[in-house]
Amino acid sequence: MIEATKNIDATGGKTFQFQEKLPNLPIPELQGTIQRYLKAVQPLQTPQEFEKTKEAAELFLNKEGPQLQEELKKYATDKMSYIEEFWYDSYLQTTDPVVLNLNPFFLLEDDPTPQRNDQVVRAASLICSTLTFIEALRAKTLEPDVFRGTPLCMSQFTRLFATSRVPTDNGCYIAPAEESRHIVVMAHSQVYHFEVFDEQGEVALTEKEIASNLRAIIRDASQIPVTEIAKNAIGVLTTENRRNWARLRTELQHDPVNRDALQVVDKALFVVCLDHVTPSTIEDLSTNMLCGTYKLDHGLQVGTCTNRWYDKLQIIVCKNGSAGINFEHTGKKSLSSFFFDPPHYYFLLTLFLLGVDGHTVLRYVSDIYTDTILRFAKTINSQTKSIFHSQGGQESSINRRGSAASATSQGFDSNPRRIEWKMTSKLTLGVRFAETRLSDLILQNEVKVLEFNNYGKYFITDMKMSPDAFVQMAFQAAYYGLYGKCESTYEPAMTKTYLHGRTEAIRSVTDASVNFVETYFSSAADGDKLESLRKALKAHTGLTRDCAKGQGHDRHLYAMECLWDRTHKDEKKPSIFTDPGWNTMNHTVISTSNCGNPALRLFGFGPVVSDGFGIGYIIKEDGIAFVASSKHRQTERLLATLEAYLLDVQGMLMKEKYPGGLSQRQRLLAMEEAHEMINGYSYFDNGDIASDTSSQGSSSSSSVTRKIGKRLVLRESH
Repeated sequence: MIEATKNIDATGGKTFQFQEKLPNLPIPELQGTIQRYLKAVQPLQTPQEFEKTKEAAELFLNKEGPQLQEELKKYATDKMSYIEEFWYDSYLQTTDPVVLNLNPFFLLEDDPTPQRNDQVVRAASLICSTLTFIEALRAKTLEPDVFRGTPLCMSQFTRLFATSRVPTDNGCYIAPAEESRHIVVMAHSQVYHFEVFDEQGEVALTEKEIASNLRAIIRDASQIPVTEIAKNAIGVLTTENRRNWARLRTELQHDPVNRDALQVVDKALFVVCLDHVTPSTIEDLSTNMLCGTYKLDHGLQVGTCTNRWYDKLQIIVCKNGSAGINFEHTGKKSLSSFFFDPPHYYFLLTLFLLGVDGHTVLRYVSDIYTDTILRFAKTINSQTKSIFHSQGGQESSINRRGSAASATSQGFDSNPRRIEWKMTSKLTLGVRFAETRLSDLILQNEVKVLEFNNYGKYFITDMKMSPDAFVQMAFQAAYYGLYGKCESTYEPAMTKTYLHGRTEAIRSVTDASVNFVETYFSSAADGDKLESLRKALKAHTGLTRDCAKGQGHDRHLYAMECLWDRTHKDEKKPSIFTDPGWNTMNHTVISTSNCGNPALRLFGFGPVVSDGFGIGYIIKEDGIAFVASSKHRQTERLLATLEAYLLDVQGMLMKEKYPGGLSQRQRLLAMEEAHEMINGYSYFDNGDIASDTSSQGSSSSSSVTRKIGKRLVLRESH
């Protein structure tokens, strides 16, 4: 097992005040798990196929299963979560590139103050807000997450910053850097860094000083010839197969200059990517946030795809100020698939960054977006308070100081430095081939966007329906409308109400959903179609509630399979795990995730199987945003079919509720009623109506860091 190391201690303080009170994720009863599994797989099989799967499942229930269940309970007695260790092992032992396979993206809404939608201003603002978030997290004064009055596990926040996924020949490990004080900035594929915290752990730079550093970096990077940009784009190596990247890291570390430079990147708090493009369409913008752009200049790659470091949290800001987050996650795959189908990973949609769920990243994004607004408001009204507070109720250090100079220690150097890699022939070839393989990956995938603005959460709840279940059934109808069949579909349910809880898999295809799509595409009356829809929604909502309580089947069966592989590896594997039904269930053709928050405009990820679709969606108050990707299947047509369905169902629902038509007064009353029912949308919404790990002292570590690379001059001399 390759362990994932922690960063901040997840105990004590305001942030972690509820940790000790959280219950452990329950291990479901085996009989219930088998029943749920059979119920989930049956709609995906022929009657003959299902009988064989049922026979294998019942054999497991009566033969190997009970003993393995007891072994799992014994194994879990000293664990915080019975699934967590298996989860990490599968995640860290994968070898495929993380880009497009593991990394999703968030596209932030534009800054509400248009004059701030400039690359440098926006980037400096987001960096400033992120530093205040980190300061509050380290002081353990960050408000804990609570969902409908129930505390949520906050342990994942300890791995959000100052961590790096490091590849080795035997898998990856997570390297923390608890005393990290600097950030890395990338521009034109060059790597820069500068310190942002002083030795007392306080933010050492103002927003203006950060902006000055960014301008110096952009000015320096723009002067580098295209040929040198392509040759020195070391960040592209993080897009490689993990074993190739491990081999090339070893080559890098043979040189002491490169070894020190690599540690600077690994130990950075996070990475900021300043892109030199202004995407012209929403699809181009989404693609840029997901995997970067592809553009050749005399045969050399000059797109933004090489301006990334995928082993860390990345804040990406385009030339026009459009901003997003790209992060790595195992939430993208159904864990049971790692072993029977190695070429693919399947979505768990926890959105996993170095052991961090999407809800954790979304909380961070929501807070920094809010903070940027409040800091601007403070320039108008000095009494405006920050959402981040330090010990004793004081505001963060960046809000208390007008200048960093008085608080910085002797020898503190805030000037940015460019890392100058010493390239060998092996590294040069490695960069070249990594880029061509990445370019192939980019060209093999497509991203399409639908920003549906006819209605959203208000309308759906006004129709007494669960918004998330409504959208899930829309996916089923759209796919069936194109292909005439139902395929394995995945959606995550959050289980963070449990200690170290992550997600459980909701399998959206049910007997009720199949009946609905068949009825919808028949000559049945509209009333019958809506009745079948309501039954499908009820079934999906029930599944969601069960999964949120840890009562699914995916995680439990996966843990049992992993335990068998550990303790019975010389014995014949139980037939439930070799039966074709297990493969069918885990070949997730439609991988989906709902990540809603007013700070986000879009959210998306790559497909998880070669013949699949990846669909990220945000259910907004008066609209629904979809980002769909595939390896050049009919992605745009799928979204067009989805849009047509949404409009058709809206018409049926309106006719049902207002058979005589809708007057203007009725429209206004309906809107007011809907607005009273709900208030906003949440990142916790399930749609329910109701070696590098060794640490050094902070001063010695930072002194080494600040001397690495070419020091930039902040202002040009005239």
